[in-house]
Amino acid sequence: MTAPDPHPLAAFIATMPKAELHVHHVGSASMRMVGELAARHPGTVPADPEGLRSFYEFRDFAHFIEVYLAVVALIRTPDDVRYLTYEIARDLGTEQRVRYAELTCTPYTSVLAGVPIEAYTEAIEDARVAAERDFGVVLRWIYDIPGESGIPAADATLGYALDHRTDALIGFGLGGPEIGVPRPQFAPHFERARAAGLRSVPHAGETTGPETIWDSLRLLGAERIGHGISAASDPALMAHLAEHDIPLEVCPSSNVATRAVPGLAEHPLETLVAAGVPVTINSDDPPMFGTTLNREYEIAADLLRLDADGVSDLARSAVRYSFAPDDVRARLSAEIDAHAEARAGGPNDAPGAPSL
Repeated sequence: MTAPDPHPLAAFIATMPKAELHVHHVGSASMRMVGELAARHPGTVPADPEGLRSFYEFRDFAHFIEVYLAVVALIRTPDDVRYLTYEIARDLGTEQRVRYAELTCTPYTSVLAGVPIEAYTEAIEDARVAAERDFGVVLRWIYDIPGESGIPAADATLGYALDHRTDALIGFGLGGPEIGVPRPQFAPHFERARAAGLRSVPHAGETTGPETIWDSLRLLGAERIGHGISAASDPALMAHLAEHDIPLEVCPSSNVATRAVPGLAEHPLETLVAAGVPVTINSDDPPMFGTTLNREYEIAADLLRLDADGVSDLARSAVRYSFAPDDVRARLSAEIDAHAEARAGGPNDAPGAPSL
């Protein structure tokens, strides 16, 4: 069987400096990393590559959560946390040319597994500093509530964020399944997090309808929406997002893998962009969904019929809507501009329309 032809923009995208705003800590564990952790802690997760491939064949979103939590359960010691964080940064920096990433972490599950929050914080911080030195990738943290664990998890996560905060912790989120996990119950937690200067970035509207997004905006003070693709069915919501410049963190392959959309042909990215909704392109849990950030940009280029200039605009949007320090934003924006300018005068490899 012959390999498919490479995407016409593959080389341009692969070498383009990027920011990643919606990517999960444990969900970024590659099969190599999971295999290493499974070998350290034999049990429910296979350590061999063939077994892992079968393990990652998701039936639906609920099954994805089941698999995700099985991988979470492999993170049992501070050394595991440090190893995972550093190796994720290696892959981001060396394989995806990510220069800045906001990594969504769920410390609650690690603390439940027996890693004290002090040791957890020390491990991710040690890995962050080493990764910036070794791979040139700047990491920042978003602590998210695992919604399926309810108010006890929200109370604990808020405590971790407020009582064990480092300068690299910038955001407060809400993840896990949306169905059966109403957003209003977490309003007091988000209010306190925002009062402490953390940015509000809940997941909403991937596997539920627009009302979950409205709740996140009205009750949680969301500044960005994780996924948010069901906004495409609500013209008033799309108009609100466009008017108030509130971006969606769109992860196309993830939406297909979790059956939030039937396939890429049905993905609403084009509808959202046509309505003026700001979007960024992200990978969510890339190894679990058999994708990379580079591949997500290729998919977005096809869905939006973008050329290299349009893809560069998408990369600029990620920087614009990031919570990166001003100097990091300026540096990364300049790198994206230089990358685009270096291509000027070359072939235009355009699938269609020029840019956003």
